[in-house]
Amino acid sequence: MARMTNKKRAQQNKQLWDKANSSHRQRWQVLSQKGFDFYLNEQLTKEELSALDEAGMPTFTINRVTPIIEIMKYFVTANNPRWKAVGVTGDDVDVAQVHSDIADYCWYNSNGKSIYSQVVLDSLTKGIGYFMVDVDKDADKGMGEVVFKRIDPYDVYVDPASRDFLFRDANFISVRKNVTKTQLKNLFPEFAGKINKVTGQADYVSYSQRPTIAAESIQPEDITMGITIEGEDDDIVPYYETYSKRKHAYRNVFVKVMPSPVEMQQIRDSVEDQMAEFEQEVQVQLKEKVISIQQSLESGEIIPERAELEIDRASKMTQQAIEEKRVQLLSEAQDAATIINQQVMTEESYQLLVKGGEMKSQVVEAIKFYENRVHLTCTVGDDIFLYERVLQVVEYPIIPIPYMYTGTPYPMSAVTPLVGKQQEINKAHQIMLHNANLASNLRWMYEEGSVPEEEWEQYSSSPGALLKYRQGFTPPTPVLPAPINNAFYTITQEGKGDAEYIAGVPSAMMGFTQEQSETYRGLLANDEFGTRRLKAWMGSVVEPALEHLGRCFQMIAQNHYSVEKVFRIVQPEAGQQPDEEKDVRINIPIYNDYGKAISVYKDYASARFDIRIIAGATMPINRWALLEEYFRWFQSGLIDDIAMIAETDIRNKKQIIERKSMYSQLQGQVSSMEEAIKDKEGTIETLERQLVQAGIKMKVGDAANEVRKDVLETEAQQKLLRGMLKAEFDRVKKDMKDMVKSQPTEEAEEVETE
Repeated sequence: MARMTNKKRAQQNKQLWDKANSSHRQRWQVLSQKGFDFYLNEQLTKEELSALDEAGMPTFTINRVTPIIEIMKYFVTANNPRWKAVGVTGDDVDVAQVHSDIADYCWYNSNGKSIYSQVVLDSLTKGIGYFMVDVDKDADKGMGEVVFKRIDPYDVYVDPASRDFLFRDANFISVRKNVTKTQLKNLFPEFAGKINKVTGQADYVSYSQRPTIAAESIQPEDITMGITIEGEDDDIVPYYETYSKRKHAYRNVFVKVMPSPVEMQQIRDSVEDQMAEFEQEVQVQLKEKVISIQQSLESGEIIPERAELEIDRASKMTQQAIEEKRVQLLSEAQDAATIINQQVMTEESYQLLVKGGEMKSQVVEAIKFYENRVHLTCTVGDDIFLYERVLQVVEYPIIPIPYMYTGTPYPMSAVTPLVGKQQEINKAHQIMLHNANLASNLRWMYEEGSVPEEEWEQYSSSPGALLKYRQGFTPPTPVLPAPINNAFYTITQEGKGDAEYIAGVPSAMMGFTQEQSETYRGLLANDEFGTRRLKAWMGSVVEPALEHLGRCFQMIAQNHYSVEKVFRIVQPEAGQQPDEEKDVRINIPIYNDYGKAISVYKDYASARFDIRIIAGATMPINRWALLEEYFRWFQSGLIDDIAMIAETDIRNKKQIIERKSMYSQLQGQVSSMEEAIKDKEGTIETLERQLVQAGIKMKVGDAANEVRKDVLETEAQQKLLRGMLKAEFDRVKKDMKDMVKSQPTEEAEEVETE
């Protein structure tokens, strides 16, 4: 039953391709192939070539298409595209900064410059070119790498109802390739048995009108048989890849990650430490409350029963506050240690997660939404199913770059408007050359039998030849061609100018005109005016397509690079050989004390950032004009010599900058001046210290003098005071002596009186 299901799916895959290969698609490929043939100088159909041969006219062409397309391709692919990542949140900034480096790394590994050139050439010549972002699972020793690829536009079949120029609204995109069985077995060695069962050959339909035998180019549809490594014929079979978008149900789930037992024990210990301090505080408050109640009781404000009731109530409230505080602290600490993880999962995974009931309590919120996923179905032949895979991307990994978008999946190429002018130029040159040939090789009109025909055919155009005719006949008459009209020459010249005007690529841009200015301003003006139409296309189509390419690369790269990886990126100088290497690391594991990875630094897979194409990154630059402009800026002092040297192609620029840069010279001068300043600062500091010390000494001396002066004044005062005291003492002493001497006389006089 499974085989029948797979067979039916393979048949549906081929049926889908049959529907996409409609009459409109075939008509588009005929016109597109015609433009591609003209680019390859296949400008004459089989019928036109036969008609020219029968008329004896030349079959050469004056190819004006190829040079124009090559110049257009040069201007579009002059530089590599560059993408810039903008982080959504602050946590994503570090990862967003390395995304550009990862894109450069994958672009370099994929030889992106060559692929970009081929895609642009397809767009110009076939009407549309295709990028593809894929994963090479065998690269990097099985770790895999994201790669850029190119798909042939004639192998891609898009939903005809698509109206977006990037085909984002297409229901499906089918890719059909004609490949050998050996190639398929190399691509899918696990399906070698199924591939061997494929029967029949691939159908080849050539949309080219070029003559098959006389064609100048060999194109893929000309190869109808493969060769095995044993040298035998190998069958070429059709291989189908169908990309389709389907809505899938998803859940944006926010889940609580509870702390581990070890973390919970640490939380409890921390809470107990806080509770010890809190209990001391509330016990003190309880004692204060009891004292207040006792004081109220003693003062008679309350009765003893009320006091006992209030004390009991305060004790219970204290115990309750302690328990509530413990629960609060434990809850807060647990909430702080609890992590809310956001994860997007399928509806089936979410139902399995909450089915047991244990995880359901930890789910904070689960938002249901629907998102596109790209399904890839691969089959071989009419009924061999290989595999079906769901790509974890929301957009097709096939990115188109149309040239002249018509509102359908069938755009026009840059060659299509040039086909008519190219045919006009070819026809005018063929007519002029044919007329010149007729004038140089005359035709003759003669009577039958009047001349020896073989002799006239051989020598009639030889210089100085003597030709005879038979007597009695009219001499042969030369048949001269009609004079060529000068309008043919005018047509060729105007046709060349019209072709350049239609394409928007004047001869001045190719350097093939004598009228171009030799000054850099003239060159700059030619590039500016001559590339405006190309810049309009690049600004409105190419750059948006490249920005979409960057977003598709981001989705596939983030889905693939989910483990730790180091990207080594070579960063060359402009116009130099590779000079530096830069290492970029993503998904760096962070380990705990027990050696277990607990998180990831620079988590590339889950980072969220938006992609922007750097405007003008692919635009061409006129080197001469740019260098001249930089030199003028340098002379006027707007930029320094470092900026000037950086834009040149001088070898060993870094050494020159280090050796002769003005900044380097100034830095040396600044270094020497800093040393001199340091010496002077040291001398100044020494002098300042000496000056301070001298000031201190002077102040100490002044203070000593003041003290000495005070001492001297005090000594003088004391000497004076001592003198005064001595004089007073002597006077008192004298008075006392006088009193003593006079005392006996007074006693005697009293006795006598008695």
